[in-house]
Amino acid sequence: MKTITIHQPWATLIALGEKRFETRGWATKYRGPLAIHAAKKVDKEACYREPIWSVLSKHGYSADNLPTGAVVATAKLEDCLQISIAPGTGEVAAWRDADDAAIPIKGNELSFGWFERGRFAWQMVDVKPIAPVPVNGRQGLWNWDCDKYHNEKTDNE
Repeated sequence: MKTITIHQPWATLIALGEKRFETRGWATKYRGPLAIHAAKKVDKEACYREPIWSVLSKHGYSADNLPTGAVVATAKLEDCLQISIAPGTGEVAAWRDADDAAIPIKGNELSFGWFERGRFAWQMVDVKPIAPVPVNGRQGLWNWDCDKYHNEKTDNE
């Protein structure tokens, strides 16, 4: 399964369904199933900033108990949208291309990503948290042998 490694707390925010877009400096043509891998790195300073602190707390998380070095969720990568400023409103928005309607980026989502003009918002849907599965991460999109995980889980049950 295609997988993306994301630093904490952002990987957990995705797993919790609180973060719908992963922002990147690069686009991808890939669409489909995607595993969310929590990197070993935790940005503790970010964990204490609002609204991240409140959202994590609401779900029982803090900078000290976030899963790391593990796949924490699966999702469907629905689209990869370019970030820009909506004409007339000055609001941050994401576009597939110039002919499409913009998706406004509002609320907590603005604090959960780096929404700078020219970057990309990876839109995730059907997010399903899973019990953390220890896996070494990588940069970019990479393949996780989730069949091996499922087989080991079945063998141990």
